[in-house]
Amino acid sequence: MTEMLPENSELIFEDSWDSIAISSLIRSKCSHDEMPAFLFLGRWEASLLQHYLADSFGDDNVPNVHECYYMGLKVVELEMDSFLYVGGRKVTRLLQDPIARRPAWRNSDSDALWQLRIA
Repeated sequence: MTEMLPENSELIFEDSWDSIAISSLIRSKCSHDEMPAFLFLGRWEASLLQHYLADSFGDDNVPNVHECYYMGLKVVELEMDSFLYVGGRKVTRLLQDPIARRPAWRNSDSDALWQLRIA
């Protein structure tokens, strides 16, 4: 069960992790050139996320959510019983001209055959 709260936490999870609700929350905070960078979790939500990830990847692979990224956001566990907030700011890089950054194309095999060096 998930419900929105305007004051402290943005979502409350009763008994399980809801990836669809998190995805919707992240999308709601994205604009054209910016997106959130952090997923702040209280102890309860961090525990739910850890169990959710352990079910997918195995208990040994997810001992905790410290230094973990989830849906592109860095997970930050707070010293609070229950809390969930998506925040911070990550600037999306605009595509630059990829042709201008590309090195000149050369076929090294045929290039070596056709070089004439006069000594």
